[in-house]
Amino acid sequence: MKILIVDDEPLARSRLQDLLDDIGGHEVVGEASNGREALTQVQRLNPDLVLLDIRMPELNGLEVALHLSHFENAPAVIFTTAYSDHALKAFEANAIDYLLKPIRRSRLEQALAKVHRPQPSQLQAVSQQNGESLVRQHICAHQRGGLKLIPISEIIYFQADSKYVSLFHQRGEVLIDDSLKELEQEFADRFTRIHRSTLVANALIEELSKDGAGQPLLKLRNIEKRFEISRRQLPLVRRLISNRLD
Repeated sequence: MKILIVDDEPLARSRLQDLLDDIGGHEVVGEASNGREALTQVQRLNPDLVLLDIRMPELNGLEVALHLSHFENAPAVIFTTAYSDHALKAFEANAIDYLLKPIRRSRLEQALAKVHRPQPSQLQAVSQQNGESLVRQHICAHQRGGLKLIPISEIIYFQADSKYVSLFHQRGEVLIDDSLKELEQEFADRFTRIHRSTLVANALIEELSKDGAGQPLLKLRNIEKRFEISRRQLPLVRRLISNRLD
């Protein structure tokens, strides 16, 4: 089994490497010291399993796992953590495997024997049971053999076209694997569906207008393009604009 070790502490990565060497029968194909590097390494190395620290700067382990769950060939994940007993019960209740630091060889062997891929719903449940809301702070796009992380705060709108969804942001456009429905559910408080093919950033909604045929159009701040609004979504958009003006 090919394994990627992810931890922001060099000593923790070294400890896992030593334990895996002692157990044998597995290949450590790489290491990563943060979440962004972990996503890149998974795409490049295609590991079967990621040993993933939960508490890391920028992208924590739960968010990394949520991104990985959208990969076409998602690896299995075992979390490593120094969480409290209360937090660990949430992992146990949702059948997500973890290793409590300091990690013992016998426990690592048990975890390796039953690796599996956590589902987004399981990750969300763990987060909620620990008083958090697991919402990605970035969208991950596969681009030219690499990965690009676009901060949610920089996204202007998403647009679906046939099988693909395009993400338009302050520095350009990328294709992503997420469906419009999934994005709408995950980011319901930040983006609004104004048409069956379009989600726009609530913070950029500015004003309504009409074209020559009377079709409602939406203007976003600092964007020349006008966006078609479905009749069904028009009342919702009006409420959003009204709330911003109040």
